[in-house]
Amino acid sequence: MFKSFFGSISKDLGIDLGTVNTLVYSTEKGIVINEPSVVAINTRNGQILAVGRDARNMVDKTPPHIQTSRPLTKGVISDFEVTEKMLKYFIDLVHQGTFTLMPRPRVVIGVPLEITEVERKAVEDAVLSAGAREVFLVEEVMAAAIGARLPVVDSVGSLIVNLGGGTTQIAVLSLGGVVTWKSLSVSGEELNKNIVAYARETFNVLVGDKVAEEVKMKIGSAMPGSETAVMPLRGRDLVTGLPREIPVSDSHVRDALHKSVRAIIDNVKNTLERTPPELVADIYERGIVLVGGGALLTGFDEALSKDIQVPVRVADDPLTCAVRGTGALLEKQTLLDDVALPSSSEKPPSFF
Repeated sequence: MFKSFFGSISKDLGIDLGTVNTLVYSTEKGIVINEPSVVAINTRNGQILAVGRDARNMVDKTPPHIQTSRPLTKGVISDFEVTEKMLKYFIDLVHQGTFTLMPRPRVVIGVPLEITEVERKAVEDAVLSAGAREVFLVEEVMAAAIGARLPVVDSVGSLIVNLGGGTTQIAVLSLGGVVTWKSLSVSGEELNKNIVAYARETFNVLVGDKVAEEVKMKIGSAMPGSETAVMPLRGRDLVTGLPREIPVSDSHVRDALHKSVRAIIDNVKNTLERTPPELVADIYERGIVLVGGGALLTGFDEALSKDIQVPVRVADDPLTCAVRGTGALLEKQTLLDDVALPSSSEKPPSFF
């Protein structure tokens, strides 16, 4: 009775709780929130000053009493209290302008493949504490595959590579489950660090993560293009200590990213080597699908396809595949029941 009452006044939500960005899908309006997973806190009184984009703009610019926190590390909760407050902020934001005084939505949320039972319980508790009445956990790659419209419940193999901000997850899916998988720490954040390290070692210039990310997004690539792209890189000269600007080309950035790109390709190969031959035959015919922000790296699909001799395509709007998948599951209860992970509070079934 209470569930049906709260269901009538609350908007059910799908959440892609990422290391870098959090996206929220509402069954009524589609994607309603796409904000950085950053919270700014006043350490003197514990007050939350900003969440999302406003908090991200404060990173590395705050006085000592204001701390900017990323409460997720590699896709799992590293600061429970801050994560709870961030989720509550987003849930309240979705229900802003409605007559709902106490929103109690059903929530479908994506979690990494390698999540432990303790980490799974932390996610459930954080979402429930933030105001949800019911929580369903789904593997991120499964949600992303559903969002990319792959036939995950059919008896055919689908290989999906989720190039996220905190982790890269490679998985072969069939019959509503994950057959073989691999998770790496090589991710969007790691690519930014590669550029920071390259600038330091090659040009003696120290740059920030935000500058490195901008360079990656504008001229980063995995394969040489038809034209050379150049942009200024600004930072601090490590010799003089003064501000310095240097021109960097796409070939410089490609050199910086080469090792990480190679690691991802090698791990896709390793995943295929451990996949049953019948599913490998399906993958060879159907190809590999790339999702996540890293899928937008220019030429990565081409580099992967050239190396493993299998067709590779980037999903439509790869950044939102996972959250669109959680939204689709909210509307398909039977499919949700099939792919949702068991709740940490559920007892395993007894056969005796």
